[in-house]
This record gives sequence, structure tokens and C-alpha cells, in this order.
Amino acid sequence: MRFEAKRCGVHFSPPSIVVVYEDTETKRVRKRVIPVRNFSKYSDYNMAAERLKNHPRHRDYLENVPQSQLEKLHIILRDHMEGLSLEHSLASFRLDPDEDLNKLDDDGLARKKGQMDELFEKNRRHKDDPDFVYDVEMDFGKTTQEKCSWDEESDDGF
Repeated sequence: MRFEAKRCGVHFSPPSIVVVYEDTETKRVRKRVIPVRNFSKYSDYNMAAERLKNHPRHRDYLENVPQSQLEKLHIILRDHMEGLSLEHSLASFRLDPDEDLNKLDDDGLARKKGQMDELFEKNRRHKDDPDFVYDVEMDFGKTTQEKCSWDEESDDGF
């Protein structure tokens, strides 16, 4: 790996991916603007990110950039082409526990599920971890339950 990517970003006009990288041999920090061609608001961001990462001219610069980060940058570009604001695009990447996922389209739902899977894997404890404890028992304290009228009426021995 001769190049180490430090930061990635997006230019909206013309649509392009910006990579700030360091040349490991000379220790110089440089910026590379990679144009995103043949990409419209109807394009598949997964395929575009994969095509960009495997492109022979850009492969060395994007080698240590995760595929998911390139996909996010393409989603931001696509959202901008659809007329959505940058704030709206960035908000779609945040996990909100109060958000109703039933109201999302298939693409948005798949994006949220992918984020939840990443978060789960990051917080997951494996058997090989030093702080792994098998069969953890926790006491959550007693909560007082409210009595309901239907609880008192049905006294059939259940």
C-alpha cells in the first residue's frame, strides 16, 4: 500500500469523490478528485461504489477505504441529484430509536438494517474476548404493575 487515505468527501458540481491521502514513501499529503461518471439519481449506489473501488486508475488510492463509506458518498450524491439537502442525506444515516421503520421504503429500510447490523457486530461479545462472561444473570428490580379491570373479572383459574 503506497497510499493511505486520510479523509473522503464529495463535490456536488461536478459530481466527484474527493480523497485526501498520504503517500507513504514521501510522507506528502495530497488531494485527489475522482469524477463520478455515468451516475444519475436512478443509478445503483452499490454498483457505482464497487466500480469506482475496482477502477484501475483509482484502485491504489481507495484500497483502504471501506466499501460502505464509498456507498454512503454515492448515496449523498444521489440524494443531491434528487434535490434533497445535505442535512437530510446525513440524517438518513443516523439511527433514531423512535423512528418508525414501517414507513421507510425498501432502500431506506435496507440501509437502516445494515447500520444496525454494523452496530451489533461492533458491540458483540465473543467467547474469545477477555471480558466475556457466560450466563450473566441480572436483577432489574420489581416494577409495580397496574391493575386492569379485565384482570379482576377473569378469575377462571388461569
